[in-house]
Formats: sequence, C-alpha cells, structure tokens
Amino acid sequence: MGRAMAELFAREGAKVVLGDLNTAPLDELVTQIRAAGGEALAVQVNVSKVAQVNAFVDAAVSAHGRLDVLCNNAGILDNFVPAAEIDDDLWERVMAVNVSGPMYATRRALPIMTAQGGGVIINTASVGGQFGGRAGTAYTASKHALIGLTRNVAWTYLPQGVRCVAIAPGGVATGIGSSITVPNPLGMARLAPLSLDRMGVSVLQAEEIARAALFLASDDAKGVNGAVLTVDGGWTVG
Repeated sequence: MGRAMAELFAREGAKVVLGDLNTAPLDELVTQIRAAGGEALAVQVNVSKVAQVNAFVDAAVSAHGRLDVLCNNAGILDNFVPAAEIDDDLWERVMAVNVSGPMYATRRALPIMTAQGGGVIINTASVGGQFGGRAGTAYTASKHALIGLTRNVAWTYLPQGVRCVAIAPGGVATGIGSSITVPNPLGMARLAPLSLDRMGVSVLQAEEIARAALFLASDDAKGVNGAVLTVDGGWTVG
C-alpha cells in the first residue's frame, strides 16, 4: 500500500520521501518514480526506533522545506495469537511498529505542520481496529489504538490547521502476509467464519487504498477530520 501511495502521489505531482526498513525495494521505487518524471527520496527507517523516525521526518523537511502530508503506513500482523497465549515479545513488537511508530512520526511532524499553517496526517489503520474478529490480540489492540491516536490528534490540532484521518483497509493484496509465520490455531479458527472467501468478498488492490489516501490528502477532503474511512469492499457491511 505504501508503494502504491508513493507512485500515485508522485504521478499527481507530490515530492515524495519514502521510508522503509528494507533499502532494496526503496531504491528500486525511487528509480521508477524518477524515470517517470517524478521526484522521490529514500530513507532507511525502522519505525519502532524513535531516533530513526525523527531523522526520516527531518530528511523530508531538509529536502523540501516543508511537510504537507505524512502517511503512517508501516504495519505487521501477529499470527492471530489470542490473549491467553501471547508473549511479551510479540505484544511489544506489534505495538512498537503499529502504534509507537505512527506516534513518533506524528509527534515530529506536528510542530512542522503547525508552524507552516497546516498539514494532513493519514494513518493506515484496519478494519481490525473497528471490530474484534479480524486478527489476534496485539494487532487488534494496536489498530484500535491507532484510531484513538487519529481522533485525538484531529481534535487537538484542528485550530492549527492540521487534519488527521485514518483508512481502515480490509483484505488487500500486499506483502504483510509474510509476517504471518506460525498462525495460531485458535485465532485462525475464530477468524474462519469471517474469512473473505466465506463472505464472498474480493481482495482489494493496493492502488484502491492509495486512491483513498490521495482523496484524504487533497483539498477535496478539507472537511474530513478525525474520520476513519473504511475501504474493505463491503467485508464489514453484513
């Protein structure tokens, strides 16, 4: 989803600064964007490390003098582990990436955005942050927390011209599945009645999420603040 956002935003004329833990995909994407006439910069960042997140945000401001849109998109799953079985390491790792990372980036970006008169923060949450049965304990709690962060920032910084919104994707064809290493039997069994196949819902493409992000970042959405836009193909309607 982050790649699709970067490609779409660049096509629309944005100067994008891309952050990821893995540098090879970053470098390839920067090359692709530049070859298409766009402007892109890559910064290696582990979003669970506050110093690296600060450096990432600072690199964007150093390169372009301002920060108009922050997309907090990094996330990992939790093997669908339920509360009685989760260990401290898994809990802390999921919360570090899914909650602390967006908080670190938001905290660094807010003084920049308020000083320049405004900006937009877009958090990639999940339908798992709206309901209880789409993931394990850590992931579900982390995405609920991210939605709470979104709403608090939206309310607090509204007078300074900062909008903060979230997207709640459903099933999307991305690489996040690679973080599912040993699926928990109980978690998977409880998920089964809500599976996309059983409910007849198609997997979405990453560009569909990117287009939602583009709308939320644009002036067309200037009245949208603190909202959670569900993009799930109807998965949670029934």
